[in-house]
Amino acid sequence: MRWFWIDRFIEFESGRRATAVKNVSLSEDHLHDHFPGAPLMPNALVIEGLAQTGGLLAAEHGGFVERVVLAKVAKARFHFSATPGDTLTYRTTIEDINASGAVVSGTSSVGERLQAEVQLFFAHLGEDVAGKWLFDPASLLAMVQLLGVYDVGRDAEGNPLKVPEELASNS
Repeated sequence: MRWFWIDRFIEFESGRRATAVKNVSLSEDHLHDHFPGAPLMPNALVIEGLAQTGGLLAAEHGGFVERVVLAKVAKARFHFSATPGDTLTYRTTIEDINASGAVVSGTSSVGERLQAEVQLFFAHLGEDVAGKWLFDPASLLAMVQLLGVYDVGRDAEGNPLKVPEELASNS
């Protein structure tokens, strides 16, 4: 089972930056356990939402050919807790990307209030390390379409993003 910690993308500029939103709802099961009587979204799940936003940005930059996994949370600072009714806006920027991985900085905010700041390291895994079973192309394509990447996505010249051959041919 996959968990999505993003509701939709509202901006996606290939190789540069992405913005996504997450509506924190009292109907989410994890809020009833963390903490009973005073629900809040665990900070680890805010990091995961930022990692999904930045990880898809890094993976799309390479046409989804490389397997991109979160390798390290280098920095995470939280200014307040997210609670039901909040809409988190995740903003991620690729600081560096190369053959071995990517460095992504990100913020989470509620309205104009900065909620969290992170720096994330992603690793690019070869086919020999991470078989295709970890990243089923059809499921990945369905996920990025559901999240609206191709609805709002633009390349460096401002043209709409197209589904990369790697995903289209394997779906």
